[in-house]
Amino acid sequence: MSTLTTRRQFLGTASLAAPSIAAPEPSSARPNFVIIFLDDAGYADFHPFARPPYSTPNVARLASEGCRFTNFYVPQAVCSASRSALLSGCFPERTRVFGAHGPRQRGLDPKYATLGNVMQSSGYQTAVFGKWHIGDQDDTRPHARGFSESAGLMYSNDMWEFHPENPKAYSKFPLQYWNDGKVTIERVTPDHQQHLTNWYTTRAVDFIRRNKSNPFLLYVPHSMPHVPLFCSPAFKGRSGKGLYADVMMEIDSSVGRIMGALRQAGVDRNTMVLFTSDNGPWHSYGNHAGKTPFREAKGTSFDGGTRSPCIVRFPGRIQPGTVSSRTWSTVDVLPTIAGLAGASLPSNPVDGRNVWDLVSGKPGALNPHEYYPFTINSNFEGILSGDGRWKLHVPHDYRYLITPGNDGAAGKFGRRRIELSLYDMENDPFETANVMAKYPDVTARLQAIAERHRREFFN
Repeated sequence: MSTLTTRRQFLGTASLAAPSIAAPEPSSARPNFVIIFLDDAGYADFHPFARPPYSTPNVARLASEGCRFTNFYVPQAVCSASRSALLSGCFPERTRVFGAHGPRQRGLDPKYATLGNVMQSSGYQTAVFGKWHIGDQDDTRPHARGFSESAGLMYSNDMWEFHPENPKAYSKFPLQYWNDGKVTIERVTPDHQQHLTNWYTTRAVDFIRRNKSNPFLLYVPHSMPHVPLFCSPAFKGRSGKGLYADVMMEIDSSVGRIMGALRQAGVDRNTMVLFTSDNGPWHSYGNHAGKTPFREAKGTSFDGGTRSPCIVRFPGRIQPGTVSSRTWSTVDVLPTIAGLAGASLPSNPVDGRNVWDLVSGKPGALNPHEYYPFTINSNFEGILSGDGRWKLHVPHDYRYLITPGNDGAAGKFGRRRIELSLYDMENDPFETANVMAKYPDVTARLQAIAERHRREFFN
């Protein structure tokens, strides 16, 4: 495949914009929402985004029943920043939630409402089962941030005494498992970790069954496939393709169990399901990492880090079996869901916009954003035009993989620098050819936008 393969050729599909369908008569029941948010899953880890050497029939079915979005972005390809953006609708540079927060860190300041706060205030039952990672203090954990039910880890599953590179950094605080605001496992062990995906899914299924008569928001941020990799004994070796494949097959099964619970509860046709990942793969871990066709990976502002697989299913509202190249971002999720639910936006500033017209495939719908910014930690690194056509990198250093690790061991990174660069993402989605000289007017326009953004958030 040429590095200048067009987006249409790369996706191998004749139509990229989801066709519009007539909206059904509004239901008397308010819609439910399920967000399945993976950790470090690669764009190419699932059918039908690619052809991985293992089966993901439930994700494939989800796509066949909804719309697959090929240009869905996160504003920062690192754990806490990405999750905070999803739940607050704010850029990391606004909330100052950068990078990956460790044990007992403050996380997202309560002055910024979460999606849980928004929906709970509007009469929704709310739950989060999985990895939180946007605050590990009394008033920043999920039970204090708009989620009436919660279970899981407060941060990444590698922030423990067995960290492969720096175990001493996390030896002071044991990795804990929480249930509804209380610690129920004081020290998570490898034996516990193998059950995480199943535990999260079981709680999610139970929540759906108990709330079939209530409008609900269910957030399932899986700990996997972030390293260290673990899967249930029932999935160990099932793929025949290694541990990463086993883990992905269990996640796929989790999707199937959640969708089955929605059907059994009779609410699947009134529920919007969003499936995506917090960022691209952590390719330092070699055979314990996912795959992406795009440049670089997690921890960079290239599309290998910031472009995530995304599927949205909403019967009667989204045409099944469609593919869309329309650009949107995790920051748009909160205002879009709030709009569908008839909920009020929080009083604090929100950077995202209601992009339901884009998501639902309304003809002629335009992205309301002039641009989307990208950061890594507290460094501003570039912008993407709202229509997804142009990406400008301002000068910055970035990490690149020298040697991948194996079987849970980390590989070796190096550092490179990119100078001011413009990429035509329509014809070069792999960010290979700097076209500044060819498009000086576009470059000047995006430079001015980037400088304005820098002055607003970084001065």
